[in-house]
Amino acid sequence: MSILDVKNLNLGFNCENGFRHALYDVNFSLEKGKMFALVGESGCGKTMSAMSILQLLPKTAKITGGEIIFDGKNLLNCTQNEMQKIRGAKIALIPQDPMTSLNPLYTVGDQLLEVLKVHQNLEGKEAFQKAIEAFEMVQIPCPEIRLKSYPHEFSGGMKQRAIIAMALCCNAEILIADEPTTALDVTIQAQIMKLLKEIKEQTQTAIMLITHDLALVGENADEVSVMYAGRIVENAPADEFFQTPNHPYSMALLKAIPSNKGEKLETIAGHPPTIQQIINGCKFHPRCKFCMEICKQEIPPMFTVGQNHNSACFLNK
Repeated sequence: MSILDVKNLNLGFNCENGFRHALYDVNFSLEKGKMFALVGESGCGKTMSAMSILQLLPKTAKITGGEIIFDGKNLLNCTQNEMQKIRGAKIALIPQDPMTSLNPLYTVGDQLLEVLKVHQNLEGKEAFQKAIEAFEMVQIPCPEIRLKSYPHEFSGGMKQRAIIAMALCCNAEILIADEPTTALDVTIQAQIMKLLKEIKEQTQTAIMLITHDLALVGENADEVSVMYAGRIVENAPADEFFQTPNHPYSMALLKAIPSNKGEKLETIAGHPPTIQQIINGCKFHPRCKFCMEICKQEIPPMFTVGQNHNSACFLNK
């Protein structure tokens, strides 16, 4: 059963030469105890989709349609005060860059205790004990000492663990992890993803993983949606997606993953379109090896290609 449903989300930006859409009819769901991965090239709209859930959008952004249903309520109709009670407490964000996400002027413990004060109304010894438990959950050693440390005394991996602890300390129902392994070395990446997987299984938290790293997705995700130029072009269970990808863009992404067989990597010709570019029909058609005349004229609908597997490509017509 889904805990959050994004339905037909449309979003755009006020630019110098007028309003330009960035998200088109985006649909996906999050389920308890499942990890949903939203993948695609940089600039395709992944982070904007997540920030729409939290209502943390730039001033120039405007949602023009759709619904985001959480706890039976459309978050797009919530006031800022209502959203402040949801952010951090029920829907928590693990931001993209652990190196700049903590305030260098305060100890890590002070920042974690502030979260507990605001969202759990905890102070004093009770809050400190809760903070210790949060650090223990994310496997930070010597939590009593580490809570008194400043961010510069933490490694990149430790900072990311501290941020995850802040997200978990209020028992959030949903974790949005936006490129959670950015700027971390491969060993630490594996540790962070292992931690998120354990949290998902132990607490039944729903996790939304935003990434362009398909290797991480293959090892950890339960469901996958592929986004291109503001549209979701394929949805599938993770196992099925990697075994039988359907959309040409999905297939091209998978062929660009390095393997241990020494095979030559394939590249995707051209570049993703900018928000300013107007492309008729399927936005991927200028880069697609299978482009047909209809692709240049019409936007492909979602076709059912398997159980819970959909693809927006006219090859399935």
